[in-house]
Amino acid sequence: MTPLSEQVLRELAPAGRLRVAINYGNAVLAQRDERTAEPRGITADLSFELARRLAVPVEFITYDGAGKIVATAASNEWDVAFMAIDPLRAQQILFTPPYLIIEGAYLVRADAPFQRVDDLDREGVRIAVGKGAAYDLFLTRTLKHAALVRAPSTGEVLGLFVAEELDAAAGIRQPLQAAARENPEWRVIPECFMAIEQAMCTPAGREEGGKYLAAFIAEMKASGFVADALARHGQSDVTVAL
Repeated sequence: MTPLSEQVLRELAPAGRLRVAINYGNAVLAQRDERTAEPRGITADLSFELARRLAVPVEFITYDGAGKIVATAASNEWDVAFMAIDPLRAQQILFTPPYLIIEGAYLVRADAPFQRVDDLDREGVRIAVGKGAAYDLFLTRTLKHAALVRAPSTGEVLGLFVAEELDAAAGIRQPLQAAARENPEWRVIPECFMAIEQAMCTPAGREEGGKYLAAFIAEMKASGFVADALARHGQSDVTVAL
């Protein structure tokens, strides 16, 4: 077990509790319990284990998109969060090494001509994304010709895709595949457009806390905790990062 110092405790639980930002916009990481309405999933399990080691209670603060968590990084609303590593976000946030690798994929209409990721980067193609999501940041940097149309939150992407008659919706593969199974008029491009490295993080300036989280995540991967939690929450098809 990683040694716990007073400085680490001050940085990770300055209010005497572990305030954890939970992103319901990523169904692989977090789901709302149907009975209690509380967060469940890999991120909730990791939060409870971290709080146990810090000997403090957990307070969950929920959001519908990672971009909204990033926007509050400097306002002392949360102490720990779970999100994709991105160089723009790293200006405000300290990331651990990744604990999961998930895929960014495109959902299109079944009769659309697109077969590969590169087919979508053409003039006139419009792609729905969740504002501030990891794949929004990535596609903003990498697309040369296609246009991004941003939904206010990740949960509104498919609605925007339908309402605006867009060519594709970008998102995490598993939720998009679930949507396509329910709607035979949609399909998911087999190829991914990015590998999304998911990490724990804390606001910038909490260096000792960041080091503790990095050691914590390394131990959680090596012990099998991450893999076991994924299986327990029905996410066994997600890759544990090396």
